[in-house]
Amino acid sequence: MTEPNQGSDADDPTAAAVVARALVAYRALADLGEQVTDEWQYVTDLTAVYSADLDSLAAEFATLRLAPDAIRAIDVAIEEIGLIADPHRAIDWLSTFPQIVRLTLAPAAAPIA
Repeated sequence: MTEPNQGSDADDPTAAAVVARALVAYRALADLGEQVTDEWQYVTDLTAVYSADLDSLAAEFATLRLAPDAIRAIDVAIEEIGLIADPHRAIDWLSTFPQIVRLTLAPAAAPIA
């Protein structure tokens, strides 16, 4: 597995590029989860919904340039799911990982006045 900060895509600080890396990692995680045959439909459904959500985020924030800390946060999450070897644990992360990406890209809430 290549390090997330290597290669030309890693040099692109746009949300579209970072989400593209996240999607590659997410789909690998889904492939692992699909090994649990009793959960195949559940995994397929989760993957479809969250892949579409990540695609939508990439389009919405396509040209947004991310701060280094945001890029690193997503790359650390990518590294973490890359360490998962248990298909059942992969299934657990299928709904968690996209939320990490979403929260990292979401604009900060305005303070209450």
